[in-house]
Amino acid sequence: MTAICLLVLKKRMKLVISLGGSRIVPNNVDYDFLKKFKKIINKIKKGNKIVIVTGGGSTARKYIDALRKEKVDEKILSLIGIKSTKLNAMLVSNFLDANVLSPNSQTELNKLLNKHNVVVTGSIDYNANMTSDGVAAEIAYKIKADYFVNITDVKGLFDKDPKLKNAKFIPEISFKDFNKIISKIKFKAGQHFVLDQSAAKVINKYKIKTIIIKNIENLIRIVNDKKFIGTVIS
Repeated sequence: MTAICLLVLKKRMKLVISLGGSRIVPNNVDYDFLKKFKKIINKIKKGNKIVIVTGGGSTARKYIDALRKEKVDEKILSLIGIKSTKLNAMLVSNFLDANVLSPNSQTELNKLLNKHNVVVTGSIDYNANMTSDGVAAEIAYKIKADYFVNITDVKGLFDKDPKLKNAKFIPEISFKDFNKIISKIKFKAGQHFVLDQSAAKVINKYKIKTIIIKNIENLIRIVNDKKFIGTVIS
């Protein structure tokens, strides 16, 4: 009898990470966070395809808040937010030794992803009410990502402001129920929430499995299909 050996290959994973600007630039550039983030990305990038979408963070909010006091049109404020995400993308991409410039379209992003395991981008197109979370969710749909991971400054979704003592952590929630929560929040440029309305609409429409985390070491556990601390939207 001839023995048959089966080689089981690990599935190549596609991961889209929305990296909140509040993690990159909480007030000043968080160098220690970026060093740790780089170390983790280097651990998980082999054999996988990773797109990192950066938010605008405090840089965007400071600019937007100043102009909002002068009653500048919301469209202009959104454009400033987009430019801020691109600035942060160049910071992160060059920190990771990835692409030098942030792509300006999905086509440019796809070309980079064909060549590299890691691509960092800011917002790639202007759409009314679009955010970096929304852009990340759209990219996750277009590249058929296994997971859309949102990294923010809280460990996941709570039933109310997580700063309140009686706030309850929600480890798992359906697309429908998450959409109900997010739809109650009015959109404005530069807003800050674990995952915003534009992203919620996209993940609900295309049923993209979404994970919200704070501790970036959870990325290693997610890629290896192990338990992690965060919120799963499915």
